[in-house]
Amino acid sequence: MTDYATVPVSEITRRMPRPDGEGSVQVPLDPNLKIGNAKVFAIYGKGGIGKSTTSSNLSVAFSKLGKRVLQIGCDPKHDSTFTLTKCLVPTVIDILETVDFHPEELRPEDFVFAGYNGVMCVEAGGPPAGTGCGGYVVGQTVKLLKEHHLLEDTDVVIFDVLGDVVCGGFAAPLQHADRALIVTANDFDSIFAMNRIVAAILAKSKNYNVRLGGVIANRSNATDQIDRFNNAIGLKTMAQFPDLDVIRRSRLKKATLFEMDSSPEVDAVQAEYLRLAAALWAGTKPLSVQPMKDREIFDLLGFD
Repeated sequence: MTDYATVPVSEITRRMPRPDGEGSVQVPLDPNLKIGNAKVFAIYGKGGIGKSTTSSNLSVAFSKLGKRVLQIGCDPKHDSTFTLTKCLVPTVIDILETVDFHPEELRPEDFVFAGYNGVMCVEAGGPPAGTGCGGYVVGQTVKLLKEHHLLEDTDVVIFDVLGDVVCGGFAAPLQHADRALIVTANDFDSIFAMNRIVAAILAKSKNYNVRLGGVIANRSNATDQIDRFNNAIGLKTMAQFPDLDVIRRSRLKKATLFEMDSSPEVDAVQAEYLRLAAALWAGTKPLSVQPMKDREIFDLLGFD
């Protein structure tokens, strides 16, 4: 038997199985934590790009189509469901801490909150700064939902995931998802983050069911840079939302776009979300893509 106390950390890491890609030390998904029959989407993108706004409005769009929707926020800010619930709800980790991590003492209403148009809202939160792992938080959240049978009657689950961090912890929702969607803007930084997220999704797809579903262009009146990148690696834009002030105002009003007063631009955005939800529900073909090297992105998008 190896005495690991005498083995360098670098050697231990080298010997560990790497099921999710080169360099990975991610723990494989417990098969008992599979979500079930719901269609599961994981939404990623550069920090501040509008993932929570996109996720919440997409959740409402699915609910408008008659689907039972659960949105899970995976960010220490726990503001993913803010416009749905009109408040910052406590996180799963916060709630578990109040019962000394004895989940059997909790009731569903302790950690699942009703949002606009019946969307169920959960904030997984994140570990304390500098400690723990986001993967543990996601795992505990799914475990708690399954123990309380809250996933059995759900049609759609949307994971709204922290920024462009693609470490093993915050890549954990990809273990549960059927399709991963990437929110981006028509700029270099967003596309650079998207390229790294693509690589993370491909790594997870080797051992899990997740596949790339496509791109959501957000705050983008034009998509020329996105289109150039998509064409180069095989991605596809599924929806486009322009840079509209009404979107900013909806956040300030703690409201989804489906609650804003009707106007031509609001009606158009609502219609685009409904079209996107219908397309995702109908099913999308997985995309075969190949991420680029960093230098290649600089060259492609015109940087010297």
